Amino acid sequence: MKEQYQGLDQELPSKGEEAIDPSCLLTFQYEYPNQQSQVEIDTDEFTAVCPWTGLPDYGVLTISYVPADSCIELKSLKYYLLSYRDVGIVQEHAANRVLNDLVAVCQPRSMKITLDYK
Repeated sequence: MKEQYQGLDQELPSKGEEAIDPSCLLTFQYEYPNQQSQVEIDTDEFTAVCPWTGLPDYGVLTISYVPADSCIELKSLKYYLLSYRDVGIVQEHAANRVLNDLVAVCQPRSMKITLDYK
């Protein structure tokens, strides 16, 4: 059995971070720019792969932000997150990449990302 398990221990192919596609992110105009309401988006559908083994990683992603002039359109966010599916990236880098991409597209007053891998 030990030899059989050792045969399973192989690297699976994965994509690089260039496969992450922030160009699919869309926004819509926030109709209450003078109010500082917090928007929270939770999804348990985040998945990427370990950059060293290629094995899948699954996580719960929480996005909390206070919009300035625009909000993130949810269907486009789903497509954006789907682009991580085969990307080899560690949790800490994925959280920062998501934060940077979302801030760039919607320019919120503030934003916080929590990525909890299972």
